[in-house]
Amino acid sequence: MTEPTEQQLIEKPMLGWREWAALPELNISQIKAKVDTGARSSALHAFAIDPYKKGKQAWVMFALHPIQKESDTVIECHAAVKDRRIVSDSGGHKQRRYVIETPLILGVHTINAEITLTNRDSMLFRMLIGRTAMTNRFLINAQASYIQGKPLVSV
Repeated sequence: MTEPTEQQLIEKPMLGWREWAALPELNISQIKAKVDTGARSSALHAFAIDPYKKGKQAWVMFALHPIQKESDTVIECHAAVKDRRIVSDSGGHKQRRYVIETPLILGVHTINAEITLTNRDSMLFRMLIGRTAMTNRFLINAQASYIQGKPLVSV
């Protein structure tokens, strides 16, 4: 593997080990996310997951608590189902999860991200951004936090 050129390094935006994110199509204007290069896929906290059909397309309704260490605030989300996959968590436990694809905003940068839905109530961060979403788009500074600032999104 070749090392990136100085110009390539300059062109890629930097992320810290945690960042503010927005998921406008899910009505989430701000959520703290852990940037995790060790995780292949991205994950979003979800509970009360309820699949349904919209025409011939599979959809899923789910609820989430967007604020860390707080369960009073609840957002109801609806998204088209892209897939269902077996995903291993950090402890090696396998779980079949719904996969959705939605725009993910980090600062001024918008990417389309595949995100799995799982209950993250016991985790500090309600969202995890895995390396597949970040590949060839960002550089990571593991010593920094919130480099991109809060997304300026109204939902």
